[in-house]
Amino acid sequence: MEPSQPSPANPIVPPTGSDQSFRDHLATVDARGRRKWVFAQKPKGKWYSLRTYISWGFFILFFATPFIYVNGQPLFQFNIPQARFILFSKVFWPQDFFIFGLTMVTFIVFIILFTAAFGRLFCGWVCPQTIFMEMLFRKVEYAILGDAPAQRLARSRPRTTGWLLRSGLKHVVFFLISFLIANTFLSYIIGVKELGRIITEPPGQHIGGLSSLLIFTGVFYAVYAFFREQACTVVCPYGRLQSVLLDRNSMIVAYDYKRGEPRMKFRKQKAADAGDCIDCEQCIKVCPTGIDIRNGTQMECVGCTACIDACNAMMQNTGRPLDLIRYASENGIANHEPLKYTLRMKFYTSLLTVLVLILAGLLFSRKEVDATIMRTPGMLYQQRGADSVSNLYTIKVANKTIHKVPLRLRLEGGEHGSVQVIGGNAIAIKQQEEGSGNFFVILPRADILARKTPIRIGIYDNDKKIDEIRTNFLGPQPDQN
Repeated sequence: MEPSQPSPANPIVPPTGSDQSFRDHLATVDARGRRKWVFAQKPKGKWYSLRTYISWGFFILFFATPFIYVNGQPLFQFNIPQARFILFSKVFWPQDFFIFGLTMVTFIVFIILFTAAFGRLFCGWVCPQTIFMEMLFRKVEYAILGDAPAQRLARSRPRTTGWLLRSGLKHVVFFLISFLIANTFLSYIIGVKELGRIITEPPGQHIGGLSSLLIFTGVFYAVYAFFREQACTVVCPYGRLQSVLLDRNSMIVAYDYKRGEPRMKFRKQKAADAGDCIDCEQCIKVCPTGIDIRNGTQMECVGCTACIDACNAMMQNTGRPLDLIRYASENGIANHEPLKYTLRMKFYTSLLTVLVLILAGLLFSRKEVDATIMRTPGMLYQQRGADSVSNLYTIKVANKTIHKVPLRLRLEGGEHGSVQVIGGNAIAIKQQEEGSGNFFVILPRADILARKTPIRIGIYDNDKKIDEIRTNFLGPQPDQN
């Protein structure tokens, strides 16, 4: 075989030749625009074993978390229809939207920093799409249909009864797993108790819930049975973002072209001018997105390390040094530089630290009972006998706690007036619900020295002060006193 000759191409691309046409199309699409099905060979090695252990932890967390309750509250719940979110058993309402917004900004900065430093490490190791596809559905496929060569051979031949039965069994199992995932996913939204009612009570009482369950099941089944790696290469925006987030110091799964080139088929006696790459293409056969990692950094690469394990196995079998494909940076491959903590990473780290501190402060100071007081619009002051004036107010309260709160209102700051709640002495707000009430503030005419008098209203849970709100009291003109 004639070895490929290096050329001074873009240094980010391994100099394996001038043909860079692979960058003009996806690896899973042919020249006619039709999809090429990826038959990924089952990888083996230390990285794959480590990813398997991590996936077990992920599955335990994913399927067990909806059943974890603390003080009667689920640990996590994202009830989008009711705009009610629970994080670590803390309830967040629409009034906490600014916290949610800041959390999203912090998360975006974290993604930028993480990708700048570690590339698509998230995609290959803890992304739910990758874990479910490679560590669950793909393994089921191996168990039923065999490894990639057997699947490829079966597809190229006329359909036999045995193949149809095995293929049908695969899709039945895929659908059942998708149904289980859909149930778990829905329990993160509505809670396991509500999900239990949907499953056990008559279907007519839960048309919306059952419809959502079937839609989620269909989506998961379609993604993992048919769409598969296209979710990463076509739909997911993270693959597009990495092209602008990565730099030459980012950690990626990289092929050491300086050591591997020029490629030459394996011979017992290695040629003096040959590189370590024996062009066995094992790295391509195990890739779940069908790329050739030797072409350099590509959008389709999810950093799953399957190619590292496959290449290390071949290097070991041929008596050559390991890690021809490894975690490294572009500068690490080109100039043998170690991974660096660059100025850009330091800047993002500082920004992320500031955002986290602000977010922590907001969470720490977050009110468990959020109240808003407004003077009833369209109403002037009311005369109370010969020496007092009153204003009517409306209070709206969001009780974010798991306890019923009897709110009591008092004037603060030494005012001689009083608060008179309509309908009783307190405003009862049920746990995790919103409520409202009306009350009068009554002030002596002698204390009203302006058209608008600033007042402070203390909000108490029984005798415990939980908030204080400033508002204005509208009275008569001073010359009318």
